[in-house]
Amino acid sequence: MSTNQAETAAPATAPIAGSAPEPDPPGPSYRWRWWILGTILVAEVMDLLDTTIVSIASPAIHEDFGGGTSQLQWIGAAYTLTFAVLLITGARLGDLVGRRRMFLIGTFGFTLFSALCAVSVDSGMLIGSRAVQGAFAALMIPQGLGIMREVFPPKEVGGAFAAFGPVMGLSSVLGPVLGGFLVTADILGTGWRMVFLINIPLGLAGVVLAWKLFPKNTRTPGATRLDLVGMVLLSAAVLLLIYPLVQGRDLGWPIWTYLSMAGSVPLFGVFGWYQRRLRTSGGSPLVEPSLFRNRAFTSALGVGIFFFAAMSGLMFGLTLMMQLGSGWTAMHAGSTMIPMSLGIAVGAGLSGAVLGPKYGRKVLHVGMLVMTAGVLGLWASYSHWGLHITSWDLIAGLAVTGLGMGLLIAPFFDIALAGVTDQESGSAAGVLNAVQQLGGSIGIAALGTGFFSWASSRGFVQATGWTMGCTAAALLVAAAVGFGLPRMARPESAPVEE
Repeated sequence: MSTNQAETAAPATAPIAGSAPEPDPPGPSYRWRWWILGTILVAEVMDLLDTTIVSIASPAIHEDFGGGTSQLQWIGAAYTLTFAVLLITGARLGDLVGRRRMFLIGTFGFTLFSALCAVSVDSGMLIGSRAVQGAFAALMIPQGLGIMREVFPPKEVGGAFAAFGPVMGLSSVLGPVLGGFLVTADILGTGWRMVFLINIPLGLAGVVLAWKLFPKNTRTPGATRLDLVGMVLLSAAVLLLIYPLVQGRDLGWPIWTYLSMAGSVPLFGVFGWYQRRLRTSGGSPLVEPSLFRNRAFTSALGVGIFFFAAMSGLMFGLTLMMQLGSGWTAMHAGSTMIPMSLGIAVGAGLSGAVLGPKYGRKVLHVGMLVMTAGVLGLWASYSHWGLHITSWDLIAGLAVTGLGMGLLIAPFFDIALAGVTDQESGSAAGVLNAVQQLGGSIGIAALGTGFFSWASSRGFVQATGWTMGCTAAALLVAAAVGFGLPRMARPESAPVEE
């Protein structure tokens, strides 16, 4: 990356050999900004690996601990649920008490509870540790985007955000590949526990780098106090929606599960009303109401919830089909996902470097349509070969699905955050990440419940077809909502030329 004029004006004094560099004051000339970006991406990798890597290890965990099928869903959903419930609160706490402080607390707690997940003695301890791990992730993840806006000059912000697409896409799909290797390799007899132990060196590195490099004054001007009422309303609305989706099938879908899901809708409405009322009265709302007057942002939320629900549900259903349906090992299932990883890498590279800056919103639509075609191809493959399908039979469908996913993810955040002011950045980052996690929770809960229901009544092949059909439908809805996005991202957020 070329050196900008502000950077050349910064002090040229080199750090003492063998000592950690001292951070400069935050601002456009913040000299360690690319190291900070790397640290933030480490946190994103931990989160995304922890969301996806566990799906491939779930059958092995279930074999050790037993229990019903809902426990398989809760191993994944407990993390994403607490993450989604508390993420906006975590972002707001960053505004109030400092993003650096919240990042350090969140990263340390995430690492600690990763260790507790690894030493769990039963499913209850594991699910509980996963829930607390998700809560600390909600303190860690939303701080990154706000810090990036502080330390990067406007002409480099787009280039920094562009790094999120490839990293997120590859981490999401490399998770099952890595998880399959770790479970099958059984390193030092740890088995599935290694999928949590791998977070410990990454988390400790993130704590050290953030302590040394992050700017200390990273509070949002004008932030006053935490909106506890808004936090309770939002948390209750999310819980009313997700809990019955995961637990309803094992309980036989009693009437309260339907009432709970229906009750979440007006409660979300009450939350929105309260946020507007609080801002009008001069208070400090949990979510800035002005965000929802930004067409790019609100449309991106709609795209995000359907896309991430489709992606999470698809990954969950595929790994279950490969291991429980076809009887593949974790290593076999994980390595089968490599064509999807390669497709994401190609798609993200093309979209982030060439297609996104030139064609803008059109790339998002092409990505969703390409991914839909890949999913339908996977459906056709399972319909033709059934339980006797091989990894070779899935290569084309997985590669096309990954290509579409990569085309979408690379420019997504740049467009989603277009028009967001510095005062809104913490709230916007929290909302956007919360929608991502909420979409993932809904995908695992809804598509996972449907998969197990169809598998028990009509077999695994029909269950996989149901999952693929729902995934394709969600992607088409996301494509329709995407027409509300602006045609291009902001010029000042465009990636910097090398």
